[in-house]
Amino acid sequence: MKKLSAKQARIMEFLRWFIDDRGYPPTIRDIARGCDISSTSVVEYNLRVLEKDGHITRDREVSRGIGLGDRPVLRVPVIGTIAAGEPIPVPSADAWSPERTADTVELPEGFTRCKEAIYALRVKGTSMIDALIVEGDLVLMQQASTAENGDMVAAWLKDEGEATLKKFYLENGKVRLQPANESMAPIYADPRNVEIQGRVVGVIRRLA
Repeated sequence: MKKLSAKQARIMEFLRWFIDDRGYPPTIRDIARGCDISSTSVVEYNLRVLEKDGHITRDREVSRGIGLGDRPVLRVPVIGTIAAGEPIPVPSADAWSPERTADTVELPEGFTRCKEAIYALRVKGTSMIDALIVEGDLVLMQQASTAENGDMVAAWLKDEGEATLKKFYLENGKVRLQPANESMAPIYADPRNVEIQGRVVGVIRRLA
């Protein structure tokens, strides 16, 4: 590998610090601010050089898609679509294996803070926009069958045969599935009709 310039060495040091501290990679603007670089185009140029020389890996369709070349990458299967709005069908989490899933996203291993049984769902709808989750984003889910009040979950409505992405609350013997959008009403359901399929552990914003 070629010797790093002073600016590239500073970027690499910042990347290691940021990922270790936050558990996920920085954006280009984060790097510009953290390394006191005035232009994002200068950051982008140096990232291209670092990628070419094998110091980092990049997924340009993901806003935080920078990985360190000397650290392992986690391959997460994208198993279907989840509605942030009205419920729609989504594959059951026990119906996939990473080896059989064609659509995957690669992330730095620390992105999920070493959690196990991680899968991803593509978001459709606008009911979680106040939680900064919009249509086209990927939500990273950890398989789970239970949830605490306030957890954001993929909830399967058994009678309807549909799933939805909402915040979970158990109140007065009823489940409230709460959107993060003031213009939308919550879904109320009998607990026997609700199956938790996973809890949200991260969000990946797809670039336009």
